[in-house]
Amino acid sequence: MSDSRLISPVLIGGAIILMLGFAIRASFGVFQIPIAAEFGWPRAEFSLAIAIQNLAWGIGQPIFGALAERFGDRRAITLGALMYAAGLVMSAFATAPWQHDLLEILVGFGIAGTGFGVILAVVGRAASAENRSLALGIATAAGSAGQVFGAPLAEALLAYFPWQTVFVMFAGVILLALFALPMLRSPARAAPAANEESMGDVVSRALRDPSFILIFLGFFSCGYQLAFITAHFPAMITEMCGAVPPGSMLAALGIETQSALGAFAIAVIGLANIVGTIFAGWAGKRWSKKYLLALIYLLRTIAAASFILLPITPGSVLIFSLVMGALWLATVPLTSGLVADLYGLRYMGTLYGVVFFSHQLGAFLGVWLGGRLYDIAGDYTLVWWVGVGVGAFSALVHLPVRDRPAALQPA
Repeated sequence: MSDSRLISPVLIGGAIILMLGFAIRASFGVFQIPIAAEFGWPRAEFSLAIAIQNLAWGIGQPIFGALAERFGDRRAITLGALMYAAGLVMSAFATAPWQHDLLEILVGFGIAGTGFGVILAVVGRAASAENRSLALGIATAAGSAGQVFGAPLAEALLAYFPWQTVFVMFAGVILLALFALPMLRSPARAAPAANEESMGDVVSRALRDPSFILIFLGFFSCGYQLAFITAHFPAMITEMCGAVPPGSMLAALGIETQSALGAFAIAVIGLANIVGTIFAGWAGKRWSKKYLLALIYLLRTIAAASFILLPITPGSVLIFSLVMGALWLATVPLTSGLVADLYGLRYMGTLYGVVFFSHQLGAFLGVWLGGRLYDIAGDYTLVWWVGVGVGAFSALVHLPVRDRPAALQPA
């Protein structure tokens, strides 16, 4: 039986795990300059490590979804947290780019095990049908709550500790997520009926469905934009934004440098996204999810184009962060809800993991290309315009998506 309450122990436990995991993930962009400065690396080196982390996250997501459906949600989450912590601790001792590249594979798999694919499937299964879309929105917003304090916390800790020590501290933080596991007592999956499709049959059918392919393609730009901004926006603001005016509201808050503004911008994005994601979950219950997704990508495209065309100032950074934050993870409850609408809840974790792989392919390209084109061109303008283009593409491809289950053909 699903829980008729909106705020259930399952939702609270899932939100805690997502919040802690995403607090750490959202902070990696803050480490770009300190790590590159210590070893004298070009920007592309640590960017590649973060890009590999995102790709490993994408590869690991359907794997952990299938592990959760085969061996249990809590076992999969425990494995993910342990891999996450191990990757962070070992990264603290890495001194060569190839070592960071390899260890970020471990971190990426850890994020997959503690991230959306596993947690949203648990929350979706536990929620009643009338509360499901909003519950998915609240759980997704919890990731943004972590983003609110993750990057500023990393920036503050780096003022007192070397980045290696901060990595070890964050390993301890992700292990705290294990204390929320007893709350994740979602309804047991019903025993499969004699005529029920197997996981392989459902995945195979989805991969032949044009609507599923369009959702897969559309999620690519979401990963590109979010990962690029998370990994490079603090450095981009540090180098391309005008100075924070003395005596301004930002200065009164203790934000006096461009680097502090960069970390603050990531927090503002996370704060705005709490509202935006919950609203998206609420709206997904009332209006067509595919049209809402097309609108979100269109608004992202307009916001990104406007930001790069206008002078980059502390004011424009804050306005862009608020707008982009409201649209940041709003795609997640709508995309996961659309997958559930089309294929049901039984294999939602695995199917969403397949779609999420496209998101992480985009994330890999956004992070790596950001560092690579920066080293070639000397700034982030060109790679930013690529993000504008892929956002417009995603707005278009969601329009023809079928948002109702297709009738099964008789054998």
